[in-house]
Amino acid sequence: MTTQKLCVLGLGYIGLPTASTFANHGLEVVGMDTNSEIVSGLQNGKIHIFEPGLRSLVEKALTSGNLTISQAVQPADAFIIAVPTPFYEDKRADMRFVEAAAASIAPHLKRGNLVILESTSPPRTTVDILAPILERSGLKAGSDFYLAYSPERVLPGKILQELIENARVIGGIDSASAEAGRDLYLHFVKGEIILTDATTAEMVKLMENTSRDISIAIANEFCRLTDKFGIDVWEAIQIANRHPRVEILKPGVGVGGHCISVDPWFLVEAAPEKSKLILTARQVNDSQPEFVSQLIEKAACGLQDKKVAFLGLAFKPDVDDLRESPAVELAHLLQAKGALVKAYEPFKPEAHLPGIPHEKDLEKLLFDADLIVLAVGHQQFKALEAQDIAALTSAKIVFDAVNGWDKEEWEAAGFVYKGLGKK
Repeated sequence: MTTQKLCVLGLGYIGLPTASTFANHGLEVVGMDTNSEIVSGLQNGKIHIFEPGLRSLVEKALTSGNLTISQAVQPADAFIIAVPTPFYEDKRADMRFVEAAAASIAPHLKRGNLVILESTSPPRTTVDILAPILERSGLKAGSDFYLAYSPERVLPGKILQELIENARVIGGIDSASAEAGRDLYLHFVKGEIILTDATTAEMVKLMENTSRDISIAIANEFCRLTDKFGIDVWEAIQIANRHPRVEILKPGVGVGGHCISVDPWFLVEAAPEKSKLILTARQVNDSQPEFVSQLIEKAACGLQDKKVAFLGLAFKPDVDDLRESPAVELAHLLQAKGALVKAYEPFKPEAHLPGIPHEKDLEKLLFDADLIVLAVGHQQFKALEAQDIAALTSAKIVFDAVNGWDKEEWEAAGFVYKGLGKK
């Protein structure tokens, strides 16, 4: 299949890099989003996402004229849906964005077009939800137009590299649809392109993230056990990992982001009777912020009216993504215990989170604090010198939730050092 014009629906962490990459490889691309602020911002050169190299990539695509930004779907040869798939409070998948995207494509669908869903979705979404909505066009999926599922499999902080170099899985509702998807992604993908059916491709993405979620859960549970036994979990993990067939991950504040903390719930919802291990892992990781909050409360000898300088709100180090962040959950839990929390997130200085005051200046944050909490392992936080911080703050206690600071250094600077998984 030959594609000259592409419409990408959703200009978030995946859609914007994808649209820009296609545009910089010669396709005419319409980047569409329903958020008027995102659309007007991009039309005026404002990039709303932090990702290394993304600004120059988008600017190049816009300057070339190959990428245009719109708030409405436009006719094209191919359509990529890259919208969010969050979940409701009861952990059921919220597919309204995918459904709305499909409904907006249907009036523009023509014979021979290709539609690809990239949004992480529960098994059978492509065949049971997407196809029927698109077929309201009067065309039949597989007979009149191609339909496939191809999940993004990239790591925040390395999106632009992995978008091109990682293996790409394309699952079609038939072999012709998978092949049409392959022809589209061959414009820039250098990694292996693996063809399968749509439901298998959906399952592959969920299996990848669920597997990692389970691995993190055992690390977090080891952390709780070593706390009970009075040993250093970081030392124990380091020694255990010297075994050639063992690779224990690092414990932390919890699991966040729009993939690992969300995707396993899709499997639990689809087949609760067959996903008991997955459910348990989710419960462990979801409860980790509460476990850490209890450690902080103990380290501070109570949190009532204590001023907490809270370092980091992102879901992982060196990104600006706050979605499903366990650090945000931890901040709220400390507040519930009486703490006066003020946060600093260098990758999102304009962050406005309900109930969490945000300081743009680190020195102001530290000045009259009673306690410093390192919640996210941003490199600039890990590089802080204890002696320098001691000169800026009235705080005498630091809690390191990510094993980012050297205990002896901070104690030598006059702090009481406490940390997750530390003796």
